[in-house]
Formats: sequence, C-alpha cells, structure tokens
Amino acid sequence: MTAKAAAQLYTAQSAPRALGYRMPAEWERHAATWIGWPQNRSDWPGKFGPIPWVYAEIVRHLARVEDVNIILRDAAVKAQARNVLRRAQVDLKRVKFHTWPTNRGWTRDSGPIFLVRDAVVRNAKENRVAATNWRFNAWAKYSNWKYDNQLPDRIASKLKLPQFAPTILRKSRGNAKPYHVVLEGGSIDVNGRGLMLTTEECLLSKVQQRNPGVSQKELEQIFADYLAVEKVIWLDRGIVGDDTHGHVDDIARFVAPDTVLTVVEPSRGDANYAPLQENLRRLHAATDLQGRKLQIVELPMPRPVAFQGQRLPASYANFYIANELVLVPTFNDPGDRTALNIIAGVLPKHEIVGIHCGDFIWGLGAIHCATQQQPA
Repeated sequence: MTAKAAAQLYTAQSAPRALGYRMPAEWERHAATWIGWPQNRSDWPGKFGPIPWVYAEIVRHLARVEDVNIILRDAAVKAQARNVLRRAQVDLKRVKFHTWPTNRGWTRDSGPIFLVRDAVVRNAKENRVAATNWRFNAWAKYSNWKYDNQLPDRIASKLKLPQFAPTILRKSRGNAKPYHVVLEGGSIDVNGRGLMLTTEECLLSKVQQRNPGVSQKELEQIFADYLAVEKVIWLDRGIVGDDTHGHVDDIARFVAPDTVLTVVEPSRGDANYAPLQENLRRLHAATDLQGRKLQIVELPMPRPVAFQGQRLPASYANFYIANELVLVPTFNDPGDRTALNIIAGVLPKHEIVGIHCGDFIWGLGAIHCATQQQPA
C-alpha cells in the first residue's frame, strides 16, 4: 500500500476497535486458510525439489476441514501446483487459486491480519470480518518485498472486505504525516480476549528495525486501536537461526484464553537454553486482564537441526491451528512424539497431525509461517 493510500484510509475510517472489531484467536472458526505456493528457489537453495510436496501435504490435510486459497505467481506455477496437488490426492473442490505476483510464499507475514466483529449488526450487509493492511518490508532485511506488500490489499479486495491501514501521525517540519506501520503476523500471537505475545528482539531492537523512531508505547497503542489488544506480554528473544530476528510463533503460543504453550531447551549447553528460560520466567510472571496468572505449558525443543553448517530455526511451536485440526512440524526427532502428545493435551478437541519439516525448515520457516487464517 502506498503512503497516499494509507493516508486515505487513516482519514476516512475510524480505528477498528472503535467499530467493534478485534483480532480473533487462531482456534476460532476459520472460513479458509491462505497459502502462497513456493516459487522462490532462493529460499531453499539446493533443496527446492521436495518443498512443493510438503506444501501439498499441508493443503491435503487443510482441505479436509476448510477451504484453502493458494496464491501463485503466474499461470505456469499454477499448472505445476495443480499437478502436484492432484497427484497428492488433494480435494481440489476446496482449493481456490489466485494468480498474483509474489516475492515469497510466507503469507503469515505478508498477508493481511483479519479481524472479526462479534456484535450482532442491524444491517445484515455490514461486514463481520475485516482486514488490517500492515506494511511489509521483508523483515527489514531483504530488498525484494514490493509484490508481497500488495497482498493484503489484493486479498481484501478479492473478498470485498473493509481494510484498515495501521497508521500513526508523525511530525515532520511542523506537519503531521501518516506513517504506515510495519508488522508481520508471525511476530505476534493473541488469545482473542485482549492479550498479545510478542518479543522485544523483533519489535524493539535496532537490528532489523521495522519501525525506526516508533516507541513501545506507540506500538502498544496501535495494537489497541487496530487489533483490540489491551495488554502486551513482552518476551525477550527468539531462537537461534531465526531469520526474522525474534518471531514469537517459534517460541510461545496461546492455545486457550488463559493458556500459553512455550518452548524450552532441556540442554543447558545449548545456545537457546538461557533466552528460553528468560521467556519462561516472564510468562510465569504475566497475568491476564483480571490480574490472574496464566497457565504455562512447556514444550521441548527438538535436537538442533543444521544444514551446510547453519543452525536452523526448528521448533514445535510453529504449528498451525485449523478447524478441528492442528498441523505440527516434526523433524525425525525422538522429541516428535512428546511434542505431539503435549499439543494434543492442550487442544483435546483437535486432531493432531505431524508434518515432516526436515527439508522445509531450510527455508527458515515452517507451517505457521506459510499459513494465514481467514475467520468465518
């Protein structure tokens, strides 16, 4: 979205919270999941071959429980994807294809963050679902992001949803100008009841700095106005190998309004041990909006996963909650079974399915990074 468009949205619409919108929890009912089909081979250098088949397995399971919208770069990629999905026995009746130019396929970060409005509206034509259109700049690290930055507008327009550009006014030479705020979906997690998890490393650090000059207080106000977040729980750091510099969806996730599943590293000699213990300490100290302690459930990390000398961000926390289904990354690790059982214990009404991500994680992301839920 251009600065001009952001300014128009800022001046033309009230903030979503004032209109009754909120960001729902991931386990609330979905209408569909959005996925960007893999096409950028540089994300999996030398290992791209199996990646479309991992996506096909993800789509095969999702299509059993909800619609799946797949974004493809062009007609040639669409034909290849359709062939792979058909061979993988995917129910194509529940799959919709959208041919739009993209840079990468990580829709968790480049796609819109959807909102819902719970109150019954007098006019049935009023939208219960809306989209927030945050600015995307490829994690403040890569130069190729302009196509991906267009995805929220494309998706909201396709669905005919109202969209809100999270914007703050910044003074420049005596004038107040709108600034379109950068945020990725993988950097936050909410319980749908006013609580948010995020990390200082991602949103407050000067490394890969998303919003230079924007303060913690300003960010919290933006989250309140646009996502109806009343309290932010700030964790410390993400895991080693995380290309995004601290995304929370690799370390801690809400699985119920009062329950957080958080990863811990059992080996004291591992580089992840100390930062994950600090995150655990902060979670145990955190409270909900009524001042009550949260329930904290520990999830072990898999053994270190590396390729070509590089430590990769393998984590069981990068799962995706769909309708009656949870897709969990697995790594041919003894801890896979333990992780699946723990997740089954906190989400007992869901079917828990492991998706092997040993090759997929070479792209520095896993299942949650590749998906974005559209609420019902």
